[in-house]
Amino acid sequence: MIINKLSVRLLLSARRYSLLLFSCVFLASCSVMPPADFPREKQVDLPRYMGAWYVIAHIPPGPTKDSYNSIERYQLNESGEIETVFTYNEGSFEGEPKVMRPKGFSLAQSNGAVWAMQFIWPIKMEYTISYVDEAYETTIVARSKKDWVWIMARTPHISEGKYQSLVARVKGLGYSTDKLRKVPQQFLHERNDLHVQP
Repeated sequence: MIINKLSVRLLLSARRYSLLLFSCVFLASCSVMPPADFPREKQVDLPRYMGAWYVIAHIPPGPTKDSYNSIERYQLNESGEIETVFTYNEGSFEGEPKVMRPKGFSLAQSNGAVWAMQFIWPIKMEYTISYVDEAYETTIVARSKKDWVWIMARTPHISEGKYQSLVARVKGLGYSTDKLRKVPQQFLHERNDLHVQP
């Protein structure tokens, strides 16, 4: 009887594991390419896009909803993958420092504008560069699900006029801009040491 019960438990555990593994593989295999009608840049110069971006405003995932000093850093490695380091302080300027290190994969058919961002293997998430200005000084990263969005800049602060023009672009993507949160940035000037740490 004990052996039979143990066998049943092992069988149920194996089935749960198989289901979980299947779900992960299924999610990973789902295309992250947004629909053709979702706005994105026609061409993104990836080497030029690399480096540090300050998050000016966002509609964020839950874990970063109360972030301060948010900075995203990109570095293109030799294999073409995008090493990413996202840092912020939790809850205040003096809050606990947090670091995330997802890996980005630029989709060839998107000319650099759509990345598959991987936080946990094997799941990859859509990350669409919907806008970057000609000088590569401001950018909007969005998702066709219209759940999260990031307005970023090379400097920690931008003019109100420039900010409002970016907000208008976000609204044009179909987002409710009432949900946008300005990210407090303590830095007064752009820092030159914001490279991606290995």
